[in-house]
Amino acid sequence: MAPHNKETNPMLLTTDKPSYPNIFATVPQAVEAIQSLSVDDQLGLLWVIYENMGSLVTPAAPDATERIKIAGGLIYEVVSLPHQEQLQFMRDLVAQVNTPLTRAYGTLTGNNKLAFWYQLAEWMRSGEVIAIPEGYQLSAPANAVLKKLVSLEFNQQIAVLRLIVGKMGINSLTA
Repeated sequence: MAPHNKETNPMLLTTDKPSYPNIFATVPQAVEAIQSLSVDDQLGLLWVIYENMGSLVTPAAPDATERIKIAGGLIYEVVSLPHQEQLQFMRDLVAQVNTPLTRAYGTLTGNNKLAFWYQLAEWMRSGEVIAIPEGYQLSAPANAVLKKLVSLEFNQQIAVLRLIVGKMGINSLTA
């Protein structure tokens, strides 16, 4: 396997970066920056993140294949929706709108949520789920957040991703 570097994929950890004692110190700030974006900017940013590090997300989630199976009922329900309803579902997740589907998502574990978004991204690539429009460009605020994310180490990026997808949806136990 060819080594990856920051120049070919800016979302990857490089071995020449120093290791810090508390690598998660900036994670809450990154999460807050993402959540300050509009719903559509958050979805666009999530897409760009998955495009850049999607192949690394599944290995980061323990037992990812099994987790996709666990989340499968909801995933297959979402993929069976018309494209505009798929988009509305994703927007509802980000905005934490209380619907049966966002409550179903809320019951998933953090790793299952990562697997869920990984599968959605794969289906976006194949056209089974509504894709980001051709020629999509991040807004200036979303691009500024992306630049901050790129400066984080890989473990921090995964932690941010876990927290972002983990906060989406409705947890019926706390709602």
